[in-house]
Amino acid sequence: MRFVFVLILLAGTGIGVIYPWAMSNFSGHEIGTWRVYEQGRFKPLTVPLGSRDARVRVLVDLTARAERIVSQQRTVLTLTAASGGRTVLASTLQFNHSDNPRQASPQLPDKIFRDQAGVIENVNPGPYVFTVGQGDADDIPMRAVDLILRSGVGEIDSRARPVGFSLMTVGLIGFLLTLRTHGGRPENPNSQPPPRWGRG
Repeated sequence: MRFVFVLILLAGTGIGVIYPWAMSNFSGHEIGTWRVYEQGRFKPLTVPLGSRDARVRVLVDLTARAERIVSQQRTVLTLTAASGGRTVLASTLQFNHSDNPRQASPQLPDKIFRDQAGVIENVNPGPYVFTVGQGDADDIPMRAVDLILRSGVGEIDSRARPVGFSLMTVGLIGFLLTLRTHGGRPENPNSQPPPRWGRG
């Protein structure tokens, strides 16, 4: 039974954690990556998008000289996307969940933190203006900010996380119970060698 509960735990981890993460970061194909902050200056970005690009996932990479981002619920960056004078996406970025940042370079102490700004569901053909700005967490040692757009991204099934977490809970509890109930089997009296009679 222990093996079965381990399989349930692994299945729950795949459904509830790995699947949403993979869909967020790797589904669809990348439209491009653009630098929107460098040398202390933000600059707006204009990207032409077509209807075949829908759904467009907007990701932001923050390069900072820090081991982790501790924004304490403050906003590190703000992002808006507009088309035809209408705002289609507005987001605040905190980067609090970026526990495993990427190394910018082996020679530099800078780390790259990623956060998701959101998804543009419906894309009307035309130019889209992306504007990234400073939030109220102004003590983050930012080096650079990159904007990444991915098109044709898949939609995460809303049932995945609840089902995955439920399976993880069942698997973990079951595994722990098997550890508690596991003990040595009672010895079979018939397995003992027969007593020897006589001398010696």
